[in-house]
Amino acid sequence: MSQNIQQLLENNQAWVKRFEKENPGIFEKLSHQQNPEYLWIGCSDSRVPANTIVGLQPGEVFVHRNVANLVNYTDFNLLSVLEYAVNVLGVSDIILCGHYGCGGVMAAMESQEHGLVDNWLRSIKDIYRENKKAVDALSDSKAQVNLLCELNVKQQVKNLSHTSIVQNAWNNGTHLTIHGVIYSIEDGLLKDMQVSISSIDEVDRLYQLV
Repeated sequence: MSQNIQQLLENNQAWVKRFEKENPGIFEKLSHQQNPEYLWIGCSDSRVPANTIVGLQPGEVFVHRNVANLVNYTDFNLLSVLEYAVNVLGVSDIILCGHYGCGGVMAAMESQEHGLVDNWLRSIKDIYRENKKAVDALSDSKAQVNLLCELNVKQQVKNLSHTSIVQNAWNNGTHLTIHGVIYSIEDGLLKDMQVSISSIDEVDRLYQLV
């Protein structure tokens, strides 16, 4: 066993002792069920750990992460997570979290090949194209990237509301709200993007499935 893995195992043992001491019986409780109120869809970036930045414990948030926090309609991994979270776990809130300075967003803004990921990031290029005037009007490249990060969050919230899974839940009377937030790695703070959607009536008629 490598020294690096051994260190992780030792870290785990220390964490177990500390966490159990702070939360007596927590592992026994978690072993029987998970009952999260939230589904978190975020970026794979290692600096944006879902539970940690919102102060939630294991079992309190169901998490899906991918490069640039995208909601693609052909991503059966994400759709399976979404279906399970909504229909089985019964989450009441879906949090779509982006972050400033996202490498995936930066890559989508460039006219060069990055490999397989270019296919994944294609939809962000579309968002950039549709908002190119507003983004390019900013003189600072960092500000341009950050604006596109925000626009990406807003679009992914809409994408979630367009899925049959979410719309069927609303039509069945489920109280479910999608929220868009963005995280700043520089100061650790989350910003509410004020794009929450909680009913099919808030979805553009073209994208309503029922």
